[in-house]
Amino acid sequence: MSVPQIAKKEQGFRVTLEKRGTTPYLIHFLVPVSSVVAALLVGAIFLKATGHSPLEIYAMMFDGAFGSMYGISETIVKAIPLMLTGLGVSIAFRMLLWNIGAEGQLYMGAFAASWVALFAPDMPGYIMLPLMFIAGFLGGALWGLLPAIPRAFLGVNETITTLMLNYVAILWVDYLVYGPWKDPKGFNFPLTAPFRDSASLPTFGNSRVHLGLLFALAAVVIVYVLLKHTRWGYEIRIIGESQNAARYAGMNIGKNILLVMLLSGGLAGLAGMAEVSGITHRLQHGISSGYGYTAIIIAWLSKLNPWAIIIVSFLFGGLLVGGFSIQTSGLPSATVFMLQGLILFFVLGGEILTRYRIKLQRGRK
Repeated sequence: MSVPQIAKKEQGFRVTLEKRGTTPYLIHFLVPVSSVVAALLVGAIFLKATGHSPLEIYAMMFDGAFGSMYGISETIVKAIPLMLTGLGVSIAFRMLLWNIGAEGQLYMGAFAASWVALFAPDMPGYIMLPLMFIAGFLGGALWGLLPAIPRAFLGVNETITTLMLNYVAILWVDYLVYGPWKDPKGFNFPLTAPFRDSASLPTFGNSRVHLGLLFALAAVVIVYVLLKHTRWGYEIRIIGESQNAARYAGMNIGKNILLVMLLSGGLAGLAGMAEVSGITHRLQHGISSGYGYTAIIIAWLSKLNPWAIIIVSFLFGGLLVGGFSIQTSGLPSATVFMLQGLILFFVLGGEILTRYRIKLQRGRK
């Protein structure tokens, strides 16, 4: 065998990752879109394996969510808590605080708002609703502060503490609706007595879309202004990019951790207030369809952009509504949560492409 032939045989290709200096805008757009497409394709494999037509199921979901005015209104109803919780976790994520506790913070906001409605029922609406708003925000904010304190002063990982506090909050609400707050006229169902009309958010027309939509849209504007046009927002961005640089610049990292988690939890608490005041009109078991967990996917898919969170929340609201439509075909609504998990998987995997570029290099084996 000749020498050139040996050299050719020993040559090969290797794949390397090279860190990007700057990420092109097109990559920021293509990665989330391709992640959703990949999740739908993998979901189609599961649907086909169970004997269902993926195209028919996806068409059924789309029609259920966007094919009628009722479907669109229900999609907006689902988008309201998703928008508020998505905004909350996105603020924390921007500072590299992994707030996985939006679900529990939503429950504590619902609990606090319900306490006002149940134990001061004779107040007029113009006093009742603002008090419920404040109570809901504070309930979620204080629940977000609990894991923030050990994180700020002891360096305790907030991922575990926020996750565990979800179960505490959910079980606390269950204790109340199964026990001391249970409606004696509720036929033994785990729910409280219904709120008075003064404790219910006004709705738009004959739909279930309520004033919480304005809360969510106002929150988007406020968060955008805070992050882009205030000194505090600048500090949040710098701390998220480099804590060492932030310390060198004299920024108080501990104080910012507390403030960010307060705001993050408070927004999730408002989602809980909106649910009990605008939708269920009472506190009950299972007030959330996993909104706090879905918020994590929404935040990443939106690239932590407040304006993008509006659109992604609306699409995920449609996904939830569409999940109820497919039950007539024999599929459980939990199929939606499988798709959500696939989307999160591909979004997180796609983050590699936003930070690194793939290079194919010729080298020696």
